[in-house]
Amino acid sequence: MESVRRFDPDIYSLIKQEEKRQASKIRLIASENYVSDAILQATGSILTNKYSEGYAGKRYYEGQQIIDQIESIAIQRAKELFGAEHANVQPYSGSPANVAVYLAFLKPGDTILGMDLPHGGHLTHGAKVSISGKFFDAHHYQLDKNTGLINYETIREQALSLRPKILIAGHSAYPRILDFAKFREIADEVGALLMVDMAHFAGLVACGLHPSPFPYADVVTTTTHKSLRGPRGAMILCKEKHAQAIDKAVFPGIQGGPHNNTIAAIAIALKEAASASFKTYTGQVVKNAQTLAASLTEEDFSLVTGGTDNHLLLLDLTNKKIPGKKAAQILDKAGIVVNYNAVPFDKRKPFDPSGIRLGTPAITSRGFKEAEMIVISELITTVINDPDNLELQKKTAQKAEELCARFPAPGLGKIDK
Repeated sequence: MESVRRFDPDIYSLIKQEEKRQASKIRLIASENYVSDAILQATGSILTNKYSEGYAGKRYYEGQQIIDQIESIAIQRAKELFGAEHANVQPYSGSPANVAVYLAFLKPGDTILGMDLPHGGHLTHGAKVSISGKFFDAHHYQLDKNTGLINYETIREQALSLRPKILIAGHSAYPRILDFAKFREIADEVGALLMVDMAHFAGLVACGLHPSPFPYADVVTTTTHKSLRGPRGAMILCKEKHAQAIDKAVFPGIQGGPHNNTIAAIAIALKEAASASFKTYTGQVVKNAQTLAASLTEEDFSLVTGGTDNHLLLLDLTNKKIPGKKAAQILDKAGIVVNYNAVPFDKRKPFDPSGIRLGTPAITSRGFKEAEMIVISELITTVINDPDNLELQKKTAQKAEELCARFPAPGLGKIDK
């Protein structure tokens, strides 16, 4: 970072401050992680200098001899890791990847059916504020009010009534395993294309810790960070018969030149995800999430669905008499970073909801295990049960920093005090 320090000390200072924040706080954002040195280096490489509209062997700019090889390696690794027939590694992020799928198969006004945002879905699954909800006739299924789980018969009844062109399976805040076979049955019954958004649990799918959507889905989208522990990018994987439609939707449909530095980093992440050590890592992610869930339950926290099968937890704080936004803010002051999140049938507004979402990918990358989950649970409980105690928040932040110091974060150098 010496060149940045010399040329732009303001930005350098902010980067170093962020580096210290990432190193010294317990990061429980379910969609965040720490990447390896190799991925950081590829992301910051000279590949950012090259413009490459088109696809390998079919570019609109010359000088692609090296870029074509890099993208081809990323594609092959994605196909091998997930057992997919076709892969597009060019989407800039998960949201454009989902929009590309809609562009490939829908016309404005066509019907889609996905999980409701307050029930664990994503903005791009048809939320009214998203392009997916503005351009298409978007409808949503919700969690069962009694069990807090997906009710597949209810989804079937909705699908039979609505006849959606695309049925979406996937989530950003549902802590349970999805039954892709049941989604496939529903899609076939109504003649819908089945799209799976596995952005959150792709790393678990790669290691067999979550059922694979690929025997069932027509199209699968995913980000490459989160549980997959790669750079901020995305992929679309699909059956070969949909390859042309997907590729045309990504380019020239919604994007121009791909980010070659990110694609190289994706290739590295996919190689890492195929390793034995990554399988050990993802197994620990799930163990940590389940241990944290059990410990928080003992502390009288209310968990949506009663626990977790994957990498995330959703806490309904109604019984704690504290809104999710305030809880997230005071936890941040206490050195524990979460995001406030709506819960099913939430009576509060989305910007100040009743819940918080927690995830274990980032802390597991640091080497945290079950014993540390108990400590984290105790710290969270102490802060939430005494929300206006500023001195307690300060002391908790010191404890969080001391815990983090025992487990240096991947990709971060020595942090100055």
